[in-house]
Amino acid sequence: MNVLVARMDNLGDVLLAGPCVRAVAAGAERVVLLTGPRGRAAGELLPGVDEVITWCAPWIDPEPPPVTQEDTDALVRRLRGLSLDAALILTSFHQSPLPLALLLRMAGVPWIGAISEDYPGSLLDLRHRVAGDPPEPVRMLSLAEEAGFPLPPGDDGGLALREPLPSVDGLVGGEGYVVVHPAASVPARQPSAERSAAIVRALLDAGHRVVVTGSPSESVLTKEVAGDALDLGGRTGLSELAAVLAGADVVVAPNTGPAHLAAAVGTPVVSLFAPVVPSSRWAPYGVPSEVLGDQHAACKDSRARVCPVPGHPCLDRIAPEAVVDAVERLSRVSSRRPARR
Repeated sequence: MNVLVARMDNLGDVLLAGPCVRAVAAGAERVVLLTGPRGRAAGELLPGVDEVITWCAPWIDPEPPPVTQEDTDALVRRLRGLSLDAALILTSFHQSPLPLALLLRMAGVPWIGAISEDYPGSLLDLRHRVAGDPPEPVRMLSLAEEAGFPLPPGDDGGLALREPLPSVDGLVGGEGYVVVHPAASVPARQPSAERSAAIVRALLDAGHRVVVTGSPSESVLTKEVAGDALDLGGRTGLSELAAVLAGADVVVAPNTGPAHLAAAVGTPVVSLFAPVVPSSRWAPYGVPSEVLGDQHAACKDSRARVCPVPGHPCLDRIAPEAVVDAVERLSRVSSRRPARR
């Protein structure tokens, strides 16, 4: 079978789709991954993906483009040219798969499955429902299993990346460091620069070597946060960042794509988690982790992009000493990890 798997939002969401993708790949001749532009780089790192195509879904992207017939017609033509036998549409609980299902039907895809609370009519052949509040990778994998794509024997269902990763010894200068990644895709999910800088100072004072990471657009923040730590803001692509995270003893990060990237390379994570979305769904998956932050704050389950509570208390009241304590507990776990090839 020639199967399309779609996950149209951010980098972290695409990484969490990895177990589902591998399950499909085990039972299909070819897997095409459809992502949004924010998730493409992650899709290129997923095992089991034969081709990545990108389209910005105007019902999902936070800065959506205008809906035009020219744009949607171009997507339908491209999908039709893939000669797909089936498609699985992966979404968060608050997103609808039905707009994409309609476009896939227009492209002639004969079988489509998705998790959907909305009545799908003839848009879906498999309308899957998930009870409870499972981790997002488990939720997506359940759709693949219901569609007849179980994980292959020996696959533990964790997150994973294509290997080998590039060497970053020239960037980080060897082993024995803690990564602090201060940024998230939306302001409500990241601590203030002042709090992140205080965490870095506390880790340095405790004797840890600290590496601060961030994308080029986050380099002003990483410079402010790093102080005497090594600032790699803007100096890594996604695969290089993955290698930096793989070499770390522990990663300290908010609820953001690099936290899931750390989980995908097996590194323990101290998760500075704002409860605007449930940690049960979105905390780092499959690795030792500790969730810090007030999970009962007033912003709980609001999905706010900007913190609605003055002072951002859910994250900015995390004591730097608490982060140091969590890092040291997880470092003991990290020291027992087998070396990555």
